[in-house]
Amino acid sequence: MNEDMNKRKGVSGALMFITLMGIVSLFSDMTHEGARSVLGDYLNLVGASGATIGFVAGVGELCGYSLRLLSGYLADKTRRYWTLTVVGYVIQVLAIPALALVPENGWVIACGLVILERVGKAVKKPAKNTLVSFAASEIGTGKGFAYQEFLDQLGAFLGPVILFLIGAVKGGGDQFTTYRLSFAVLGIPALITIALILTARAKYPDPEIFEKRQDDATQLRPQRSFLYYMIAICLFAFGFADFALITLHAARTQAFPSSALSLLYAGAMAADAFAALFFGWLYDRIGLKALSISTLCSAFFSCFVFLTDNPVWMGAGILLWGVGMGAQESIMKAAVSSIIPRSMRSTGFGIFETGFGVAWFLGSWLLGWLYDINPAYIAAVSVPVQLLAIAFYGVCMKKRREEETAVTEG
Repeated sequence: MNEDMNKRKGVSGALMFITLMGIVSLFSDMTHEGARSVLGDYLNLVGASGATIGFVAGVGELCGYSLRLLSGYLADKTRRYWTLTVVGYVIQVLAIPALALVPENGWVIACGLVILERVGKAVKKPAKNTLVSFAASEIGTGKGFAYQEFLDQLGAFLGPVILFLIGAVKGGGDQFTTYRLSFAVLGIPALITIALILTARAKYPDPEIFEKRQDDATQLRPQRSFLYYMIAICLFAFGFADFALITLHAARTQAFPSSALSLLYAGAMAADAFAALFFGWLYDRIGLKALSISTLCSAFFSCFVFLTDNPVWMGAGILLWGVGMGAQESIMKAAVSSIIPRSMRSTGFGIFETGFGVAWFLGSWLLGWLYDINPAYIAAVSVPVQLLAIAFYGVCMKKRREEETAVTEG
């Protein structure tokens, strides 16, 4: 066993592990992101209002992120990274085909399953990110998380496309029945996800061997720069509308037909995937400046989406939304790996993602409420908050340079 694991060390082994985990994410995202592409319209069909959809999206993200504080701590305390990862995946992907069983007007049950899917993600995420970070350190932290995100978002692209094809084949008629069939079909990639994560665990039982960097004995706690980093990402999350509100707006304005809503999300995920690759590459060269640039690129997405019913402008805004998501899922994690010591990295990911989730919850709830009053109010809140996040990225970078200088001189 030890000889076999030693052969997997190094750049090639780390890249193989990241690729395998990326394929796991591909099928997982095909499942839950495929469903997410139509959740706004689906929840509306089963009886949920705009405010309810915004609230549920926020609660889902709150649970999906706040619980990561606990799961991250447990991962570091027990070092059972694989156990938490596998259990989380099982809960997350099986919640989606269960939506096919929801009856008409069963919006309470549907909302519960949406939240359960986010809980599963919370259980797995810190431990999974830590496993990937061990291998990513071998090939470049930014690139490692970017490769993972690219495959992840390829699945997020394919899932909505599958739903679009199901709708096209089924033709017109009852949209609710079409959605139920779609969720049932998504049970196939859900089962593949479970099989693949069990395979990854069997093949790479100890990915920690990939990381050669050891903690500095004088830095076994998060640095002050992490506080400013947390403020910045919380501001980013607060102003970043959930896609459920975007699909709701697209459906209500009739800028796009209901059958095309899943393709909108597919387009956003395609932008996400390629943005992750580019900004991951950029992060390994210029560090946190890459986050400032990506946030600036996506800061005005809400103006294009919510200030018009023109499909061209809305499409442009959706692509900018995808760029922001690409940064969130790749280089934001890479930054945590760089700032947080290895011995408490899962806890660091838990803190990071809990803060992000609380901010996302509050922002989604507020933006959903504002949408019911006037969609233009979303842009009035979103843009300034995103720009403020860039300012705090700047403060974080300054503090990080001071900390690195202190370590060098010490």
